[in-house]
Amino acid sequence: MAKNKYQFESKIHVYRASKRMTQQELADLVGVSRQTIMQLERNRYNPSMLLAYSIAKVFDVTIEELFDFGEV
Repeated sequence: MAKNKYQFESKIHVYRASKRMTQQELADLVGVSRQTIMQLERNRYNPSMLLAYSIAKVFDVTIEELFDFGEV
């Protein structure tokens, strides 16, 4: 199986901290577990487009502002 040639880096923790929001509060708003938010912040989980969109809406930013995308 080919390794994915793209990577992303999450800035969720930056936006969450600026709103003084806990991981649990964000998780509750978007309907996932706190562990999912934690894994996203550590760049260990690739979110679905719907989840990425939901999180972006919470912070009133675009998906591109929430995640830095690049090639490996």
